[in-house]
Amino acid sequence: MTRTIFITGASTGLGRATALLFASKGWKVFATMRNPAKETELAATPGIKLLALDVTRPDQIAAAAGAALAEGPVDVLFNNAGYGLAGPFEGATDEQLTAELDTNLLGVMRVTQAFLPAMREAKSGAILTTTSIGGLVTFPFNSVYHATKWGLEGWSESLAFELEPFGIRVKTVAPGGIATDFTGRSLVMTPHAAYAGDMAKTFAAFSDPSRRSGASTAEQIAEVVWEAANDESDRVTFVAGADAKANYARRLEVGIDAFRKGIRQMFLGR
Repeated sequence: MTRTIFITGASTGLGRATALLFASKGWKVFATMRNPAKETELAATPGIKLLALDVTRPDQIAAAAGAALAEGPVDVLFNNAGYGLAGPFEGATDEQLTAELDTNLLGVMRVTQAFLPAMREAKSGAILTTTSIGGLVTFPFNSVYHATKWGLEGWSESLAFELEPFGIRVKTVAPGGIATDFTGRSLVMTPHAAYAGDMAKTFAAFSDPSRRSGASTAEQIAEVVWEAANDESDRVTFVAGADAKANYARRLEVGIDAFRKGIRQMFLGR
């Protein structure tokens, strides 16, 4: 029987790579995005069906989930839609704070609720969510983004307990750097003059070629999504990418306080 995956945020990057990977392996793929009319490659790929979905709109969530479930069971839900908010917390407007949490955190929760009844009744399924190494460690000037990603890690870990009796597996994929346009198309800034010096140091560190050389391709991270989707164990978090694995291993090895000292020195020089 053909298996089915429903993907949010499939227009670019990891979502797009995952859609193509699963389709190549014979899965039926519902690839969702805010503007499917602009998409050509995925629309022409056998096995992929495009649906319009803005995860901040409950009406669109209900319509997209209903359309997918009307065609049969959805075996895997992949919550991937999200974007970054970076800069001084003091500079963030209420609109920026609300939009970031609405998309990255509440959007995931809303979409998951739309699929849970069918998965629970079928007593099978998997809920995958893209978090980030930023859901396990922190860096300067990313506090609101970290709040959403740490929130998703905690939410997923707790959710796994309550869904286990119904045969529903909960997984997160926590990538490090991905060589996509995330920092351009998917990054919103919150400038504030009082923090300009430290901001400049932080972004210089993030932009250092030696650091960026450790980034994974979207296709490499999609392979981890494939691994998580087919994992039958009770493992929740899949750290993805060499840089992410190194950072998380270091944090576990030296402890939180020593790790933070290293991050402070690396990004802020103090």
